[in-house]
Amino acid sequence: MNTYKIILLLMGLSIMGCSDLEEEPVGLLSPDGFFSTVDDLQIAVDGALTHAINEEIWGRKLSVSLMLRSDMVKLQSSQTYRVEMDMHNITGENEMVYDPWQRIWLGISAANTAIAGAESVAVSDDVKNPVVAQAYFARAFYYFHLVRLFGDIPYFDRPAGEEADFSVSLTPESEVYDNIISDLEFAKTWLPETVASRAIPSKAAASSYLALVYLTRAGTNDMAYFQLAFDEAKEVIDNSGTYNLGLDPDFQALFDANRIDASIEPIFALDYNHYEAPDNAYDQIAPMSGIRGDDDDDGNGAGWSVVAPTMAVYDSFEVGDYRRDVSFQTECSIGGVLVDYTQFTSSGHEHATNNPYIAKYTRYPGEYAKGNKRATSHNYSMMRYAEVLLIAAEAGAEIGNPLALTYINEVRGRARNGGQSTSGGYTEATFAASTIPMDLGSVTVADVLEERRIELAFEGKRWYDIKRRDLGDQVFSASGYEGAKPDFNSSVDYDTPIPQEEINRNPNLAGL
Repeated sequence: MNTYKIILLLMGLSIMGCSDLEEEPVGLLSPDGFFSTVDDLQIAVDGALTHAINEEIWGRKLSVSLMLRSDMVKLQSSQTYRVEMDMHNITGENEMVYDPWQRIWLGISAANTAIAGAESVAVSDDVKNPVVAQAYFARAFYYFHLVRLFGDIPYFDRPAGEEADFSVSLTPESEVYDNIISDLEFAKTWLPETVASRAIPSKAAASSYLALVYLTRAGTNDMAYFQLAFDEAKEVIDNSGTYNLGLDPDFQALFDANRIDASIEPIFALDYNHYEAPDNAYDQIAPMSGIRGDDDDDGNGAGWSVVAPTMAVYDSFEVGDYRRDVSFQTECSIGGVLVDYTQFTSSGHEHATNNPYIAKYTRYPGEYAKGNKRATSHNYSMMRYAEVLLIAAEAGAEIGNPLALTYINEVRGRARNGGQSTSGGYTEATFAASTIPMDLGSVTVADVLEERRIELAFEGKRWYDIKRRDLGDQVFSASGYEGAKPDFNSSVDYDTPIPQEEINRNPNLAGL
């Protein structure tokens, strides 16, 4: 293994810290002949997956940029790179483009190193392939983000480092998707049906992502891919008992760091547990979405008021839908006085706004959360069972399968049933089925897309839905939840510009 490959492997391992992934001190690794056992492969796989929890991906940069590019939050600060994201005039010099790009490629490189290293492990496929399949899943997970963000991208299925790799050209988007599907099919074949932690890839995770990839490739009118998406999602639903999956009876539990480990709804999650790496490379979503000036009765301090929903977004949630109570913070303590959202600016900070704020990540960050609720214990669900139901519902509505109605009503029924809070002074709320008519008697594609917007609000899904369904001209118009975004141009703004530094090093990445 050459020096270049070893450096990339060590970069993947050096930031390890996920509570449910195995840690291994980097000093114990030997560059020469490192891969000789399945345990060696597992170390490399864990290193690949751990890149996703870095601040440059889900800890802040990518997760927040996905919020800003959607129609669900408005920027409350004036940093140029964030304004570009919010207003869709993104440049290749933007750090919210370059940092996720770079970190995702480190994750891909580590996954490729593990896959290549498996060739040196002299055990049967039945022993090593379940671990190698995790690397295939990780590679597909990262490439799926890249291709949805950038469109045509370079594609590597092996550790990079050859001379030709530094002048590589772009791979067409369709070919990247074909490779993602191939990786997920391998992962689905070899991954176990159940896992000790939802931070570890499973057969259900691979199958669920296959369904979402098919749904994404379907765009607005490809019936063949809609059928594939429906069949794949239905397979997960039909085997939910085998996979130990289901809707959590309480929607709040999905955003409570103290309860989510016991939930059967997450299918694949990024697990934070007091993870605070150097250079602020940890979970910062809660402070980014928290209220500036909030006294915070749990002692973790106020947020930074960087992103907040508009009133139109809050008002778009049905009164009585328990998800509105869970998703939004409508009161806080400022200067020792409990105030509602109409008085949030009384904190005196320029970034505060008199709107409800996002509560999914600030209300119950867990016992290890630090000041401003950084470095939480959250498990961020990248894929959960409710989304699989909605994938099946959307694809089913497209192909005319009556099960679409069943699946969307399952999701809405959970919201109708309500739930309860367990701590923090949050008011318990229970809603009777007879008082809130949330069952749909029929279902359209528009119904399912709206249900996705409500159910998955602020979870990094909405921008991808806008792009795959070509909704930009509609949602960024004057009638949109955030008002007009005149810089949005559907002919160019669905794809993020590749970082200019990368193009400067390799002009082939500039494309046409």
